[in-house]
Amino acid sequence: MNTLASLDAPLFQPLDREASIYEAIREDIISGRLPANARLIVADLAAQHGTSTNPVREALQQLRGEGFVVMAQNRGARVRPIDEDFIRDIYEIEVLIEPALTRWFVGIATDPDIETLEALHAEMVALNYADPIRHGLLDTQFHHTMYQRHYNRHAVDLWWKHREILRAISRRHRTSLGRQAAVMREHAEVLEAIKAHDDQAAAAIIARHVEGSGRHIIEQMRASRHNIHKDKVE
Repeated sequence: MNTLASLDAPLFQPLDREASIYEAIREDIISGRLPANARLIVADLAAQHGTSTNPVREALQQLRGEGFVVMAQNRGARVRPIDEDFIRDIYEIEVLIEPALTRWFVGIATDPDIETLEALHAEMVALNYADPIRHGLLDTQFHHTMYQRHYNRHAVDLWWKHREILRAISRRHRTSLGRQAAVMREHAEVLEAIKAHDDQAAAAIIARHVEGSGRHIIEQMRASRHNIHKDKVE
């Protein structure tokens, strides 16, 4: 059986029309197409996305709840700057969620689960970051394999949402060789802990893994800001 046969299939069902507007606006914010502090005018966004104003209003309220949009009286909605504090807040939440999901998975992991994780890890090692998009897919599937059956769907949905935010932002920055090596090492370590049925060790490794990824994004943001400032000075 090919354990990787489903990797190119969507992990979740396609989004409906209103959800896709939310996703599109969120992606524009993450990518920088909607810059920090830009005004978000409902009528303009509705025209841009070919929809009525109600789905846009709902999307903005959802994005406000997630911290992407700020609303002030008499000033309307604006894009929240995606800064180091924003990234810190997200990864600190993930550090709380993922270890709990991991502990539960260790208790129910089957031999086919472990075979799938091993195959995913082996392909990531062989790929060695040569194809960042493929690596991102494999990495996401690695974690999804562990969390997809968890009974707490709210926790899984929150993990997924925050992971996608961090993954989208990380695409804008280079992954250092040191971080690449750490990711591969941590995946190998958590695999060994799962096979040993050591839920506490697996959870501790995942916590370190998530925190390391979040800190790396912040470091890359700082380096990018420093380089931009340096170029302006020169």
